[in-house]
Amino acid sequence: VQLQASGGGLVQPGGSLRLSCAASGFTFSAYVMAWFRQAPGKEREFVADISRSASRTYYADSVKGRFTISRDNAKNTVSLQMNSLKPEGTAVYYCAAGNFFYAPARSRDEYDYWGQGTQVTVSS
Repeated sequence: VQLQASGGGLVQPGGSLRLSCAASGFTFSAYVMAWFRQAPGKEREFVADISRSASRTYYADSVKGRFTISRDNAKNTVSLQMNSLKPEGTAVYYCAAGNFFYAPARSRDEYDYWGQGTQVTVSS
């Protein structure tokens, strides 16, 4: 099983980044996918999730209206489009996969697989 996150980097406040996560080694379409993030000295927190068929999505209040999660079950990828980035968005972003029925913002402890993380730094 592998989740390979990419797309992080340094961006100015107000800028945009698109994160991607490539999955392999499991039946991607059978898993709920999510993005979490962890800032220095803080706990890992939920950012967004998407159901197996992509029919449902849910966002943390802090990113609602600025971030968009999507998935491509044919390509085994999940993405996070991040617009209007703020300095408080600086964190390592992780993709995660969970084999359960979809419910918004499940605890990170419920997820089965995790990617290695990609660093996003929002700074001028």
